[in-house]
Amino acid sequence: MTKEYVEQRNGGYYVAGARVSLDSIVQCFRDGLPAETIQSEFETLTLAQVYGAIAYYLDNQREIDPYLVKQRERSESMRQANEPVTRELRERIAAAISGR
Repeated sequence: MTKEYVEQRNGGYYVAGARVSLDSIVQCFRDGLPAETIQSEFETLTLAQVYGAIAYYLDNQREIDPYLVKQRERSESMRQANEPVTRELRERIAAAISGR
């Protein structure tokens, strides 16, 4: 019997039965972290789950890499949309509030 270590849900890839995204595991792997260190970063995962997720990624890179690029672009877009107010805008708001 073969165990599945990655599943697709809600439009993303996740470690099966966990809330940890495959994106997170792959980023750590690409950063050169050993599986044991990755497992210690995600304490809810077993070492087998980490190795399984890495193996899944390596076996499916052609499919996963474009997905990861889209995820990065989506995250960057969300980050930019949530950037703090610029200094110039803060000054304009303060001037408007104080009646200047």
